[in-house]
Amino acid sequence: MLLYRFLAVSAMCAGLAACGDTTGEQALLGGGAGAIGAAALDANPVAGAAVGASANVLYCKENPGKC
Repeated sequence: MLLYRFLAVSAMCAGLAACGDTTGEQALLGGGAGAIGAAALDANPVAGAAVGASANVLYCKENPGKC
């Protein structure tokens, strides 16, 4: 189970590291990472997608040089 969670967190980080160039891309990549992470952790993937999308867009807007 620990390996499964590690892989989920790694997938989320990889998704967030690929910020995207537009707001739509940022939301899509963050949402995908959030949904995968939530599904891997037996949480609600829809909620995970919403959190991931908003977090990635917010991060990229606040740190444009890191995306």
